This record gives sequence, C-alpha cells and structure tokens, in this order.
Amino acid sequence: MELAINNAHKRRLNYVGLSTKTAMTKITTTCRLTYMNETMAGRIRKRRKELKLTQDKVADYCGINRVSVSNWETIGKNGTSPKGANLIALAELLRVTPEWILTGEVKPENSSVSESLPSYAVGSFDLWDSKTPLNDDEVELPFYKEIELSAGTGSAVQLQDSGFKLRFAKSTLRRYNIQPDLAACVTVNGNSMEPVLPDQATVGIDTGNTKIKDGDMYAIDHDGLLKVKRLYRLPGNGIRIRSFNTDEYPDEDYQTEQASAIKVLGRVFWYSVLR
Repeated sequence: MELAINNAHKRRLNYVGLSTKTAMTKITTTCRLTYMNETMAGRIRKRRKELKLTQDKVADYCGINRVSVSNWETIGKNGTSPKGANLIALAELLRVTPEWILTGEVKPENSSVSESLPSYAVGSFDLWDSKTPLNDDEVELPFYKEIELSAGTGSAVQLQDSGFKLRFAKSTLRRYNIQPDLAACVTVNGNSMEPVLPDQATVGIDTGNTKIKDGDMYAIDHDGLLKVKRLYRLPGNGIRIRSFNTDEYPDEDYQTEQASAIKVLGRVFWYSVLR
C-alpha cells in the first residue's frame, strides 16, 4: 500500500466552526510579546479562549479527553505537554505552529500569529495502491522510505529512490510555492527534534528553498552527516543549529569558515507524525 495526503484537516476546521479566512487572526505586537513571556500552559489557554473554543471542543478535535486538555493548561507539576500527533493537531486547531506552542517564539515585525511563525503543511493520510489513478489535483512525490535523515547526531547515507510515492494536492504545493520536481519525502530518526518530530516522523523537503529563514526547519548535510534541524543566521555568515530537545542537544554555533561545511539541502515544508 502507498499513502496520499489529503485536506482532511480543513474539514476538521469546518467541524469546529472555523474557516480558512478567519485563520489570519490579527494580534498586536504587544500581545505577541506577552505570549513569549507566558508559560506553554498559559499560551495554550489564552489562545484557546481567543478563538472561543471550549476544552471539550479541543479534546474532541484532538481525539483525547477533556482532562488531558486541562492538564495542558495547568502550570506546575500536575501539568503535561502535548506531544507528537496531539501537538500537531492542537497547533492546527489554534492556527499556530508546534514551535509557537512549545517556545512562544514569534517575530514581532509581522502582524499575525499565522504569518509570523514558520508555516508547514500538516495533513492526514488516505490509503491507496499503485492501481489508484491520480486525481486532477494530485501529484506524486518520491518517498525515500529506506533513507533516514537524523534528528540526532547525524546519519552518513546516500539518497536512493526506493520507488515509494506520496501523493500531495497540487493546490497545496502551489500555495507554498513548491515545485513538485524539487520536492521529496524522507523519514527522520533520533530524539533531538522531539516533541515536534518524534523518531520515524516523515518530512517533506523542498530542495528549491535553501535560503535560511531564522527558526525554520531544514535538511542539512553537515560534513557528510544528514540532519533535520532548525537554523538561524549569525553575523558574518555564521549558522546556528538548534534542536527542540535542547536538554540533550544544546545549540551549535558555527562561524564563517566552519559554516562552509554545512550545506542546506532544503526546507521542511511538511511533516507527519503517527504514534
């Protein structure tokens, strides 16, 4: 069996009474800076209330019980954090990114949460086989099933097309300015990008987009080791490599000469988590 990406998440937005148009909720710079100073629990609770969502509605959308949502909004030892598929579903519902939920990072020069955070397409799967014809709005991207990009210390591997494919909507790729012939999907391993990218998560890489935008996720070749990391530009053409799991993987700063050994392969434009 093979996999196809569809727009089921849009149907879920309709289910909770939210439209694509209203997803661009405007928030002032002051409010966004306040978000950064809050705890994760506070950000989740405040954003949920801004969208006039009940905890029951969030629970139903994420496929969990209301107590779990309450725990996400609880500060202290009794609080818990959304992870994996739950984190992605929550971000989708709140119209933010998983990174924003975890860190509150937002660029104050923009005027909305949706615009100021790194944007990624998040979709669900439909099963199909090789005999299923492509729809008019579908395109197949190569899925390097046998190749893993490390979300840890790195993997020295060569990309080889295994013949697997993933189906994406052409309209989705156009919306993100992605050329199908410059995109591919791979799996990642390791725990350095937890909880956003758990071990064995699947990511889509846009090899046509290699310009670093601070805070976005990229596939990189670091001295022959393939990794998926968040990148930041440093003065003098330096590069900062950052993981989400900063407790085990602290920031790595490389100045001009050292940074030349880092090749950006492409930006992560899509990821999927199954747990």
